[in-house]
Amino acid sequence: MLMEGELVGTELPLVKTEVPGPRSRELASRLAEHESPAASGVTVGEIPVFWDQTRMAVIADVDGNRYVDLTAGFCVAVAGHSNPRIVSAIAQQASRMMHSQGVMNPNEQRVRLVEKLASLAPGDLSVAHVVTTGGEAIETALKTARLHTGRHTVVAFQGGFHGKIGGALAVTSQTFYREPFVGVLPGVVHIPYPNEYRNPFGEGVGDADELCANYLERVLTQPDSGVCDVAAVIMEPVQGHSGWVIPSSRFVQRVREICDKKGILLIADEIITGFGRTGEWFAMNRAGVVPDILVCGKGMASGYPISAVITTPEIARSWHAYQQSTTFLGNPVAAAAALASIAEVEERSLVERSRVEGAYFKSRLEAIAPKHPLVGDVRGVGMMVAVELVKDRQTKEPAPEATKQVVAALLRRGVMCTNFGGTYRNVLKMSPPLVITREQLDYAIDAIDASLSDVEARVS
Repeated sequence: MLMEGELVGTELPLVKTEVPGPRSRELASRLAEHESPAASGVTVGEIPVFWDQTRMAVIADVDGNRYVDLTAGFCVAVAGHSNPRIVSAIAQQASRMMHSQGVMNPNEQRVRLVEKLASLAPGDLSVAHVVTTGGEAIETALKTARLHTGRHTVVAFQGGFHGKIGGALAVTSQTFYREPFVGVLPGVVHIPYPNEYRNPFGEGVGDADELCANYLERVLTQPDSGVCDVAAVIMEPVQGHSGWVIPSSRFVQRVREICDKKGILLIADEIITGFGRTGEWFAMNRAGVVPDILVCGKGMASGYPISAVITTPEIARSWHAYQQSTTFLGNPVAAAAALASIAEVEERSLVERSRVEGAYFKSRLEAIAPKHPLVGDVRGVGMMVAVELVKDRQTKEPAPEATKQVVAALLRRGVMCTNFGGTYRNVLKMSPPLVITREQLDYAIDAIDASLSDVEARVS
């Protein structure tokens, strides 16, 4: 039975105060006084909306405002925020056992989880290493590739984001994160990633997918490329940080073929795209490609911190016992949450729902795009849908300030979106919980339409 004021998860928005409201502003002031500046934008004057309660695709803030969520907490809540089944699994496991020592004393939930991941992963990826965060999982994947091959260089892609710690930061391409630490980051080469809307080689010079695949092949095969000792190529099957950039299946297949020719491991970073987000269990499945190492996280437990690296038995055997153990490895509560989330995805057919509702979402946005001069591009796959905003459709000059205004207008209408979108912060990156109702989705789309009109009226 629901308590008074408790969310159901199917509600439409209700905004009662300014956004952010007075309570959010007060909490932001307190946070700025005692929290590290690195943890948010509070110390530079940004006032976030402080969440108070979540359920499925609905967020309530500390001021009593209610929103439809188009972010899923940045691609996390695939089975919905505070999904009752997952909450129950966490509570039951926590009351029985919250922690077992990671390396010396495993637990049954960990066994069940690695078995389940083996059944979901493509090809012969059947051995999992369960950790806590995406960055930690990327670190483990990179070390696995280097250990197995005996080589050290990693090829990554421009626009790629893989985390902010150590090796994960090394393969991340954004200068803002890298620049202060570049002198201590291990050997990584960044090459262009195909972007149909913003061809990295320039407008009208050819097919971006083919050009980028050819560039990778040249880097890895030419004796004078300056790139050698390559252990792995790491890629996101859909780039997240740079604005939901979607390569063709043929590009992903070419990367696999090139890696095979050179005996190089292919690492798929599916931290954002895994567990149904793109309308497949894993986005690499869209291209029929099996990576050598698959990294997953975010949507794995729909809100509880957990991640994993999944690889083949042969590659996994490169490790020795105790060589990559951590205190919270395979935490029983996290494993219980992941098992419950995966069960929800399976039993509610959320992978298929992502495919169907994502296509509907994208088609409706495509239908309204022609009347909005700010809209340069609409793209998406499954429930990863993006609208890129530009000052001019011909020049494609990014419109970051207008994007920020659209996000603010959406908040005032009770729709939670992200303004940290894309390389130029000009992309509405939308990734709703896969349980969002059609009524909630329609409300959000109408709000996007109206918010674009509001901002266009002010900038015209």
